[in-house]
Amino acid sequence: MKQSKITLDNVYRAAHRIKEVVRKTDMIEARAIFPDDNIFMKTENLQTTGSFKVRGAYFKISQLTEEEKARGVVACSAGNHAQGVALACNHLGIDSTIFMPESAPISKIEATRSYGSKIILAGDNYDDSYEAALQYISEHDKIFIHPFDDEEVIVGQATIGLEILEQMPDVDIIMVPVGGGGLLGGISYVIKSLKPECQVIGVEAAKAPSMGVSLEEDKIIRISSQDTFADGIAVKQPGPTTFELAKQYVDQMLTVSEDEIAYALLSLMEKQKLVCEGAGAVAFAAVVFNKIDFKNKKVCVLLSGGNIDVNILSRVIQRGLLVSGRNTELSISLTDKPGQLQAVATAIAELGANVTEVNYNPGGENTAIDSCVLNLKLETKNIEHIRMIETVLQEKGFNLLSKEEARGCFAES
Repeated sequence: MKQSKITLDNVYRAAHRIKEVVRKTDMIEARAIFPDDNIFMKTENLQTTGSFKVRGAYFKISQLTEEEKARGVVACSAGNHAQGVALACNHLGIDSTIFMPESAPISKIEATRSYGSKIILAGDNYDDSYEAALQYISEHDKIFIHPFDDEEVIVGQATIGLEILEQMPDVDIIMVPVGGGGLLGGISYVIKSLKPECQVIGVEAAKAPSMGVSLEEDKIIRISSQDTFADGIAVKQPGPTTFELAKQYVDQMLTVSEDEIAYALLSLMEKQKLVCEGAGAVAFAAVVFNKIDFKNKKVCVLLSGGNIDVNILSRVIQRGLLVSGRNTELSISLTDKPGQLQAVATAIAELGANVTEVNYNPGGENTAIDSCVLNLKLETKNIEHIRMIETVLQEKGFNLLSKEEARGCFAES
């Protein structure tokens, strides 16, 4: 029977080996967001290459034989594993070919290429790239570096567990982002081996819950492809190794929505001055939206990556502003006569909101002939502020339209 490489001895050995390229990331208290709670962030978003993935990739590649190194390696990734493999190969003088989805952010593609790897874009998602990589390997004599279902890769990721216990020995709960499960498997193994009373909770994007579904069904389940901006964890199914580790060591699985992830990203940037990608912030989103009971508990939230494309970032910020009530739209039906717009604007200004855009349209079908519709975009403070504005405007006699009513008016015009 094959002996598992996932042992504490190997994790300690990996921690020593990867010091050549991997930094010990800071544990930062999230005081700006949780002033009355003990929430800490393990900042792997500030890791070399901007992600934890370099840990597993470097340790795995460093363990190859000289003959294997001479053959060169192949990997597939949405971006973070790609950069980890590319950096490792660059450092160790190994030829590398990386398969990435055509939809991968340009910033991740170019960052990977900058380390000297050959890039091949294939398919719309990770799983398509994976199939293309396997086909390539069948035609070329290369070593494949799996992004998560490889024992030595998992051992490399597990070094984060050692650092957490060193930095925060009294930790009660650890929140871990989950895609294929290599990070979750490695950390949960270390934590349950050294501090079994500590809870390890995995968090997935609600649109890509392959590990959670598999654990519920007690077998590996392949989910349909889902579109989530947490592209780094958009995996259709966990691997056999990561599934068994999660089944044995993980206490709970949770999911977070796209809106919740966007809000968490915005909060981290604005209040903690930390930039995360969607996949890197899912665990933090679970805490922000009270998916767990963390009162009187010391919680470590893993921020697993910070490689977000700036084009996506602007959209995420906008979504986060909407979710948090910092931006909103109001549609108001008015009699088309002088002074109406001024009256609305004055009322809004007195309530401390800022009008950023105004659109005017004549009234639609079944409305008074002298009516009009104002569509206003506002900067507001929060959801409660929006509700107060709506209430005051209605009390002043203004007719607020629902989104459906407003769309009907603008469509008819």
